[in-house]
Amino acid sequence: MPALIRISRAAMLCMTAIAACGAAGLVHAAPKKAEKAGKKEEAKPTRVATFGDWNVFVGESGKGRICYTLAQPKSRDPDSLKRDPGYAFISDRPAEGVHNEVSFIMGFDVANGADADEPKKGAKASSRSKAVPAPVAVIGDADFELLPKGGNLWVKNAAREGALIAEMKKGATLQIKAASIRGNPTVDNYSLTGFTQAMDRLQKECAGKS
Repeated sequence: MPALIRISRAAMLCMTAIAACGAAGLVHAAPKKAEKAGKKEEAKPTRVATFGDWNVFVGESGKGRICYTLAQPKSRDPDSLKRDPGYAFISDRPAEGVHNEVSFIMGFDVANGADADEPKKGAKASSRSKAVPAPVAVIGDADFELLPKGGNLWVKNAAREGALIAEMKKGATLQIKAASIRGNPTVDNYSLTGFTQAMDRLQKECAGKS
């Protein structure tokens, strides 16, 4: 799948999830029937299970069933930095041929690893510009490069999504290291307690369904 299409579809899913879950509590969402006659019924995502720090949601879109598991960071460093809530997502959309798609919502615009506050072409470099590291997911000794798109992050090499998920199943904690476009370094710390069970339930809910 082309990268831009893949990012757009997953971004829409993340926004749907946030709307359903709310910024503070991950609550059940009741199914919503289509108002117009003849239109395929759509249901807001509903939480079907919780395993440790991970929640599993299932919903219906115009193209079929969607399933995902999500979690919020246990801690965010530095805690003094103001930002919107963060989330980690793994989603399945069988009707679109999407399985185990990994994404992260950071709550701020993420730098791409080049200079933060980079000056416009032809302008002199500002003394405030500074090099920042590229965003990365870290589990134990394993790390995975991430691709920023606004305030969202994706696995830079989509072929490594399976490897990242495998490490998450084995690990205890996941760190998402990224810098804002202003050059502020951040670390989101996720607990992986319950992740394996959540993935098993996700795959059961969306196994071959459309």
